[in-house]
Amino acid sequence: MAGVANGGSAKPATSARIYDYYLGGTHNFPADREAAQAMALRFPLTAALARNNRAFVRRAVRYLASVGVTQFLDIGSGIPTEGNVHEVVAGVAAQARVVYVDIDPVAVAESLEILDNSPRTTAVLGDLRDPEQILAHPKVRGLLDFGRPIGLLLNAVLHFVPDDAEADGAVSRLLAALAPGSHLVVSHVSVDGQEVDHNDLNFVQNTYRQKTTTPFRPRTRAQVERFFTGLDIVEPGLVWLPQWRPIPEDPTDFTAAPPTSSCLAGVGRLG
Repeated sequence: MAGVANGGSAKPATSARIYDYYLGGTHNFPADREAAQAMALRFPLTAALARNNRAFVRRAVRYLASVGVTQFLDIGSGIPTEGNVHEVVAGVAAQARVVYVDIDPVAVAESLEILDNSPRTTAVLGDLRDPEQILAHPKVRGLLDFGRPIGLLLNAVLHFVPDDAEADGAVSRLLAALAPGSHLVVSHVSVDGQEVDHNDLNFVQNTYRQKTTTPFRPRTRAQVERFFTGLDIVEPGLVWLPQWRPIPEDPTDFTAAPPTSSCLAGVGRLG
């Protein structure tokens, strides 16, 4: 695979490829594996969190397709390996269109390789902190019709924008560009209401700060809820990851104690 060839040891770690490693993918380099393994030693359930987050994305995308959304803008997508958005929607809406956006050029290049020039799916380089650049990108505008509903997917990405004003502003600007009937899908790391070893939390934050270009910051429930301001929240609301419309084939790592997933998830509709 491209992600493990050509002198991978020289590549710095990225959150996209760390996530790919946790999912059991092969699109990662030694630096990504080193960072992922170091964090997993402190948080053994990290890989389970990645799997459960991917399962939530699948459920949310199927829901959006069931209410007629057939266009998806997935920002912070990482590498679209098995079970990602384009594969899920292909099974329920054959004409659906998907644009993946990531800050990592290697992730984008490998995404395009995986997608193999699909006419209804593409990947572009973009930074959530610069929503105007994403919205103006010719591939985004060429594939998605902003006069029709779009599913805006911000899964496991907003916690890599630590500044509240910057994160809130990016979400607001993206939503302002979307048509009524569009939906926002968010999953976000949170330790709200939990007993947390702050040494462990600081370790993870420092690992991302030192080994990647993406700092990391959990948010409280109230802070995550703010991203849905002005939207109609879809039932069951903003809940812990395994609580959002679970299905029998989902992973069961956190079912007995949902807060231990340390990740909130929700879907909102733009009226």
